[in-house]
Amino acid sequence: MTSKKYPQLSGFFSLIFAIAALLFTACQQPENTKNAVPEWAKSAIWYQIFPERFANGDPANDPKLVDFANSWPYVVSENWQTHPWTSDWYALQPWEAEVQWKQHFTWAKPGAPNHNINAGARRYGGDLQGVIDRLDYLQKLGITAIYFNPLFESPSLHKYDAAMYHHIDNNFGPNPEKDREIWATENPADPATWQWTSADSLFLQLIQKCHDREIKVIIDGVFNHTGNNFWAFRDVLENQEKSPFADWYIVHKWDDPATPENEFDYGGWAGVKDLPEFREDENGLVSGPRAHVRAIVQRWMDPNGDGDPSDGIDGWRLDVAEKVDIAFWKDFQKWVKAINPDAYTTGEVWWEDWPNNRMFNAAPWFDGAFDAVMNYRVARAIKHFVIDQKTGTNATGFADSLQTILRDYPFENMQVCMNLMDSHDTDRLVSQIVNPDRWFDHEANPSQNANYYARKPNAEAVQKQILIAGLQMTLPGAPMIYYGDEAGMWGSDDPDCRKPMVWPEMAFEPEIYNFDGSTHAPDSVSFNRHLFGKYSFLIGMRKAHPLLSRGEMLFVPTENQPRVLVFSRSLGDETAYVFANSSAEPQTVQTSFLPQKPYSDLASPLRKLIPASPSLTLAPYQLMVLK
Repeated sequence: MTSKKYPQLSGFFSLIFAIAALLFTACQQPENTKNAVPEWAKSAIWYQIFPERFANGDPANDPKLVDFANSWPYVVSENWQTHPWTSDWYALQPWEAEVQWKQHFTWAKPGAPNHNINAGARRYGGDLQGVIDRLDYLQKLGITAIYFNPLFESPSLHKYDAAMYHHIDNNFGPNPEKDREIWATENPADPATWQWTSADSLFLQLIQKCHDREIKVIIDGVFNHTGNNFWAFRDVLENQEKSPFADWYIVHKWDDPATPENEFDYGGWAGVKDLPEFREDENGLVSGPRAHVRAIVQRWMDPNGDGDPSDGIDGWRLDVAEKVDIAFWKDFQKWVKAINPDAYTTGEVWWEDWPNNRMFNAAPWFDGAFDAVMNYRVARAIKHFVIDQKTGTNATGFADSLQTILRDYPFENMQVCMNLMDSHDTDRLVSQIVNPDRWFDHEANPSQNANYYARKPNAEAVQKQILIAGLQMTLPGAPMIYYGDEAGMWGSDDPDCRKPMVWPEMAFEPEIYNFDGSTHAPDSVSFNRHLFGKYSFLIGMRKAHPLLSRGEMLFVPTENQPRVLVFSRSLGDETAYVFANSSAEPQTVQTSFLPQKPYSDLASPLRKLIPASPSLTLAPYQLMVLK
């Protein structure tokens, strides 16, 4: 830990500030003694891409019915087509209206409409060429690292049900049919037979193009389970206990060929039979899938096998990581760091007890397993402070929540944790804002919550979103933006958080349909240039001032102003003071703790000069960063 240098203080605030500094220092986090986190990750600004919905750069590779045969939702119209990118989200296309769905989500309320299942059959044609075509956009936004949701071959839109790990989905590449021919020549159990498909090669080109722009790339590793179309599981289905992969999966009962019934039963993630889980022992994954995953790590981190990892991915995001024994992840970390000591790992370690709103303290995973986690705990704290009105907390409550996290996590790890507000698994940030006073990630969809507001948010909600983006850029941890948040996209939880990206040049249909098929006044859908500009500016602010990403933090008590959060970030001889007003009203805060000199407001595009003054007035939802 670097030594802190604090400004000269005066009076009552001097005493409070000094005591707070001592208390915060006294309860600092334990050191990370296992391995150093990557330096680049401390200043990373992440952007999450859901590949099927980001950009369609090559309509010739769009999915066909054959590409998601034998996968949920199983029944689609023979007239099915790729979905129009710019269509009204809740509107049914003719082929969707033809299908009478027999299923409902088990968690949906009785009689709920079947939009969720219809949405599961939609494909919009997003692909890798689309990402390549939009790298200029991402560079203009200012991000420095991309996290891709799963890219491996899979029949679903989300790809969390892999059919194989050693190939990129053929519909993400330029020649799906040729790729199928290549698969047929391989033995998926033998890495010596693996080849490079057109989709694989395009992904490697994408990595290189990102690296040329100094953008890091990590991908989703889903190693707790596969899909039921995974090559090893298909062999188990066919050959049962005689399969060479019979011990890869959690099998409860084998089929009895002497009976007409199929008694075969096995474990699936969260009870979902489409997602069969790998078997584990005291070391995590058993030897078969363990060896296979290790070969997968090698393939994507050093594709040409020359010992130079610069042509490979820069790390991994590990799905449902708490479901796999931590012993496996410690071995996984060693495999990764042996290939590239500068690689990054982050785990999805999130809900310990979702029904009771309890999140994991991820500290055990920092003891040799991961560099970081997706920091939903910070997201929840920000939600309570900025979004929630009746059940929220004040600045002191926010500070308490964040200091608890800072005590739990070594600062090295905290610096590189993904500070996100939303993802493919939650409602979008701006939709959270217009649906306050709920537990985070609960009752977040009109199929579960009839009162959920799924329409276009108002201008005040966008103001709050900008404030939250500012907090992401000034708090410890690496900020992450879910694709489209910067463009003004809204939507409830899955599937509505997975709409196709709103691009500036596209003319979208107004949204007039509700979840249940009823209609409302038109909501225009278009790229929000003002919001994009705010995100780009705030990202630039963080990049231009390393103390905002690497500096130590100290909360400053604010007298009689519970809605104003104040904290400092210090690095070397530099200190910046962050003020955040979460109120809809102007707030005046005493500033006698500040050294009396003029300051520049880094959060103002004009770098507004703030003269020395005993107090400071913040506009509603204003962020001010004084330096």
